[in-house]
Amino acid sequence: MPIDAARALGAAPLVREIAWDHRDVLLYHLGIGAGPPATDPRELRYTLESRLRVLPSFATVAGGGPPGVIGALSVPGVDVDLARVLHGGQRLRVHRPVPVRGRARAASRITAVYDKGTAAVLVLRTEATDADGPLWTDEAEVFVRGEGGWGGERGPSGRPGPAPAGAPDEVAERAVREDQALLYRLSGDWNPLHADPEFAARAGYERPVLHGLCTYGAALKAVVDTLLDGDAGRVREYGARFAGVVYPGETLRVRMWRAAAGPDGCGSVRAEVGVRERDDAVVLADTVVRYV
Repeated sequence: MPIDAARALGAAPLVREIAWDHRDVLLYHLGIGAGPPATDPRELRYTLESRLRVLPSFATVAGGGPPGVIGALSVPGVDVDLARVLHGGQRLRVHRPVPVRGRARAASRITAVYDKGTAAVLVLRTEATDADGPLWTDEAEVFVRGEGGWGGERGPSGRPGPAPAGAPDEVAERAVREDQALLYRLSGDWNPLHADPEFAARAGYERPVLHGLCTYGAALKAVVDTLLDGDAGRVREYGARFAGVVYPGETLRVRMWRAAAGPDGCGSVRAEVGVRERDDAVVLADTVVRYV
């Protein structure tokens, strides 16, 4: 089996020193679709350095490279074909607002390997800490098709509870540019699935697809702009399951339901993201944003 679960779980953490500044944040925001209309004060919070607020999902690319999907495949005990790999889900917890400029120590390790029968699932956790303490924790779930069936633990469902009932409280639409994936990949995800038509065909797609984390960032921005008055610093946790692909040039439709505050006083939003041009085919499911 190309995945040796015991070896992957026992591997030492991958530790990196990462740094970023306003240019990295601006590029990320443009990569997830921020900007239009270019003179809108609400967009300038994402695109002008003198007014810049950092969307927390920037943490998934801070430092400009692995971990993420590529990081999970760089662990001892994991030797698989990149064309059989899918990003299954992402969870992020920010311990305090992400600064516009910073340096941190990011430690990543595989914390679980699950056997889903037709696929294996790797959970890669990254903890970032700066001079003031913990900054963020994120977990990427990576599906490897064809690598299950060895009799391992199936793992939890990870579902956040029943889907919201009734009409959404808010709906927002976000257009995806034809070159969105080419722009987003400049933040560090160089997987050819998002740029090379031949590689995409080998992976079973009609053309290159948008990065799941690009959709993830665009959806969070829609929630922040629509329900949190653009205050990205209020976000504390954000999780979503990648349920389908987005092709550049399509339109995201983000449905949002407000939920009651939890025992810790944090409010939450449930969301579902679909593609308008494909009868709202779901691409992000089980999406939850928790905020103060």
